[in-house]
Amino acid sequence: MSNDTTANPAPLGLMGFGLTTIMLSLSNAGYFALGAAILTMGLFFGGIAQIIAGLMEWKKGNTLGMTIFCSFGFFWVVVITTILAPKFGLAGPESAQAMAWLFFLWGIFTVYLILATLRTNRAMQVTVTALALVLFLLAAAHWSGDGNYATIAGYVGIIAGAGAVYMAASQVLKETLGKDVLPLFVVNK
Repeated sequence: MSNDTTANPAPLGLMGFGLTTIMLSLSNAGYFALGAAILTMGLFFGGIAQIIAGLMEWKKGNTLGMTIFCSFGFFWVVVITTILAPKFGLAGPESAQAMAWLFFLWGIFTVYLILATLRTNRAMQVTVTALALVLFLLAAAHWSGDGNYATIAGYVGIIAGAGAVYMAASQVLKETLGKDVLPLFVVNK
């Protein structure tokens, strides 16, 4: 068996998820409108970079990392494509009901991921739990037409994104400095 000397892909996936989630969440919270900065970041950093990180996690044998990064990488691709498809004449605007179901189903998927994080670390648990709440709040916003749910989702999404950025920074700093600078509070297995 060979010694794996490849880089840790998790910080790339976590940062792609984290920064993209913060950008979209700031928009949902009302700080600025959805625009090219969010759409391109979502497609390339939230989408493609996370998929690459997920494939690297697969190579390392990390099923949870592969599942989270590939799934949410494709989630970003789906959401951005759904927004852009009508602008290119590929489809009509999506209904609020369909978007609600999209977010709700991803919320259900994320709840099962919460269970998978129970033996990882507290930062991962908080981040994935906040993400599930964001997805359910976005579903509620689309079902009800009440923008307050989207605003709340924006603030919770900032927390979810910040958790991912924290985990990415923790891992990079630990590997480069050789010590825990930002603890992850690992759960005893």
